[in-house]
Amino acid sequence: MKRRIGILTSGGDCPGLNATIRGVAKACYERFGEDNVEIVGISNGYYGLINNLCKDMSPSVFSGILTQGGTIFGTKRQPFKMMQVIGEDNIDKVKNMKETYKKQKLDCLLTLGGNGTHKTSKLLSDEGLNVIGLPKTIDNDIYGTDVTFGFHTAVDIATDVLDRLHTTAASHSRVLLCEIMGNKAGWLTLNAGIAGGADVIIIPEIPYDIDKICDAVMARSASGKTFSIVAVAEGAFDVNEAKMKKKERAKKRAEAGIITATSRIAAQIQANTGLEARVCVPGHMLRGGAPSAYDRVLSTQFGVHAAYLIAKERYGRTVAKIGNKITSNKLEDIAGRTKFVDTENHLVIAARDIGVSFGD
Repeated sequence: MKRRIGILTSGGDCPGLNATIRGVAKACYERFGEDNVEIVGISNGYYGLINNLCKDMSPSVFSGILTQGGTIFGTKRQPFKMMQVIGEDNIDKVKNMKETYKKQKLDCLLTLGGNGTHKTSKLLSDEGLNVIGLPKTIDNDIYGTDVTFGFHTAVDIATDVLDRLHTTAASHSRVLLCEIMGNKAGWLTLNAGIAGGADVIIIPEIPYDIDKICDAVMARSASGKTFSIVAVAEGAFDVNEAKMKKKERAKKRAEAGIITATSRIAAQIQANTGLEARVCVPGHMLRGGAPSAYDRVLSTQFGVHAAYLIAKERYGRTVAKIGNKITSNKLEDIAGRTKFVDTENHLVIAARDIGVSFGD
């Protein structure tokens, strides 16, 4: 029985996408035989599925990409909230995706992506397509899985940034703030902050009080420490903003010319304490480059399990790691849900126990 499998990568890129694609392909070729598998690469995520940007792949394409960053298929953001909206181009996106699936004679579609990708995966599953999701994001915020591929590599990169900030902060007796990606969830900032020895960690799940942050850096100064490192998630907000709705908070910030909290916190620290404060934003470096050894292994495991789901024709699911087991969840149980850092999470408690301030 020949199987024709479509693969797309959607949303932001991250280390491990190619390793996962390779894992799927090699596991399918091994399980079904090369002559019984046809893999269709879909360019630029759901945009490519909408516009039938598809190409048949040869097995050789999947060699040599284990260590390669980015995605060989390209990726593009296609907001879920617009998927069922027909815009000025008069394109019915859902209809087009279903037609591409049929034109390409796909037996199933694999979607590698984050929260938005999974919502569209569920939509397509509800429309009758055979869909399997694979959880990708450096934010590690996909519900139902302990870890997503790309996360550990991003933690390593962010930790390296924080390590390097220690020496320059100490040399100049400064407070250095590192803004780390994570708009809704603070997993990346929390893990990198602990690994990188940050003195203050600010995450969206724990709204901060600027006075508490200033107290923390002043306490270090009073004890003879000449510098402080503050790890800030890009989605962080203060206790007053926590009382506002998201749109109201965004409007207030726009009026004040504020995009993220990090620069504001730095200015407030400097004004309130007299200590010199500077900001570092590694930004997209956290998403680039080769995957770590951990993510190469995890991506391969996820790809192998996706091949298993194809063999068992268990569609409408997304791969997950729970404990030490690679398994899967129903898309309907995952889509639209975000995994946040619990304020009583063991990592938060461990950080507090070694004197890290969360600004609360």
